[in-house]
Amino acid sequence: MAAKRKAHDVSSPWIRNSILILCSLGIIISGYAYHVEISKEKDDSYRALCDLSETISCSKVFTSRWGRGFGLIDRIVGRESWLNQPNSVFGMAFYAFQVTLAYNPTSVGAIVQFVSSVIANVGSVYLAYILFFVLNDVCIVCISMYIVNFLLLLCSISKLRKSMAAQSQKMR
Repeated sequence: MAAKRKAHDVSSPWIRNSILILCSLGIIISGYAYHVEISKEKDDSYRALCDLSETISCSKVFTSRWGRGFGLIDRIVGRESWLNQPNSVFGMAFYAFQVTLAYNPTSVGAIVQFVSSVIANVGSVYLAYILFFVLNDVCIVCISMYIVNFLLLLCSISKLRKSMAAQSQKMR
């Protein structure tokens, strides 16, 4: 039985630990983003550590239309819907999901991790476009999350390649 499980196990301690570290960073960064957004909403004079100037401001981004529901959900379900959460809440949920997938040693787990990482990176590109070209801003916290998402994608590619190699070896 152990040999059969080993044949399907595509986990690697290095890949899993990298994913766990990146997800921890992602949760911490998302938690800080949530704190900044809520603090700024409660007190307009609040100045976050990441607000360095008029054009380098995370609170400007987090409190913009695109700081909740990616600027899209409110168009579908309304601004006051419970689904229209701060992007940081979706980020924390994504990173928690990635942690659970890090412990899934199957090929299906590797595929789901890869697909969800691709979706997160498409979202990062979309939000980066909004950040730079619509809001004309630089958000250090946002860019940090984009980097974490990209590194998670690289880890999921490594996990998927290992999974495909294991499947190929199993077919021999």
